Amino acid sequence: MSRRLFTAYRLGDIELNNRIVMAPMTRARTDQPGNVPNALMAEYYAQRAGAGLIVTEATQVSTGAQGYSFTPGVHTPEQVAGWRGVTDAVHAAGGRIYLQIWHVGRVSHPVFHGGGQPVAPSAIQPRDTQVWVAGKDGIGRMLDCPTPRALSVAEIAGIVDDFRQAARSAIDAGFDGVEIHGANGYLIDQFLRTTSNQRTDQYGSSTANRLRFLQEVIEAVTGEIGAERTGIRLAPYITFKDMADPGIIDTILTAATWLSGRVGYLHLSEADWSDAPQVPDTFRVALRQRFAGTLIVAGRYDELRAEAILEAGWADLVAFGRPFVANPNLPARLRHGWPLAELDPATLFGGDANGYTSYPTAPEAQP
Repeated sequence: MSRRLFTAYRLGDIELNNRIVMAPMTRARTDQPGNVPNALMAEYYAQRAGAGLIVTEATQVSTGAQGYSFTPGVHTPEQVAGWRGVTDAVHAAGGRIYLQIWHVGRVSHPVFHGGGQPVAPSAIQPRDTQVWVAGKDGIGRMLDCPTPRALSVAEIAGIVDDFRQAARSAIDAGFDGVEIHGANGYLIDQFLRTTSNQRTDQYGSSTANRLRFLQEVIEAVTGEIGAERTGIRLAPYITFKDMADPGIIDTILTAATWLSGRVGYLHLSEADWSDAPQVPDTFRVALRQRFAGTLIVAGRYDELRAEAILEAGWADLVAFGRPFVANPNLPARLRHGWPLAELDPATLFGGDANGYTSYPTAPEAQP
């Protein structure tokens, strides 16, 4: 088996030590009030600095962008200062780190909006969709998402500017770049799909119009920090959160053509459950033909599958999610064939150091 995973890679103006990416994963450990990144988060990410690139948990671009309890923001001075502690710790450990920025759109709850409705392209309630909300007792519960209200054109422009400012704040906080979350049923994805976008103005109806919001966000962010420091995550084959759209593959490929040369990388989020739809080779070939930049893939990859997709040329970097939770030294474990520890699902969201920074980091540590 080849060992491409462990070769260096040039991403924009930075050199990655290997092709292993730590995928973005919500962990909900911020300080309250204010959703402020803290020293515990700095320790968590620094433990995982052996990744060629870390992409942080999704981070809201504004107060109105939140959809889950305790998720971090990057829109207040306190949040930016908290993230500076994280980036300093990761860089001191020799790592590289991008901030993933998001707006959840309709995947939210009134508790985050002063009792008001979440916002979306159209006033369509997502079926079978819940968000994690912590009560006053600190215990999280899954609550149904209500019917959102449709954004006005003026509000859309404001959100585009929120993304721009979030990107600037990320660079001010010391990040090497940003990844725009355009996947998994959140706001950008909601604009892309006919199931969630039934607008009749310049942001709906046609494929070109449904792509407009994504394009405006990309132009705002890259105009602020540069294309080489900007990535985008998309998820054509993920349909949960009531996002099944028969035309989404063609939409994503059209987006990829437009994105080529306008961003540094495209991060393909693949379904990661056992009976998930498989991404066909025909799509991978088409994506590579349309997008000339760096391609990252994520979704139930192990070392064997990762090496195979790198060898085939359908990806340049491979992201690992859950394995990084329980294995802070995942790259070393993969390189040396050491056993992998199993994560504790009960400690994924919220809580303290247990199940967060408590997993063993010593090279000889066994599960």
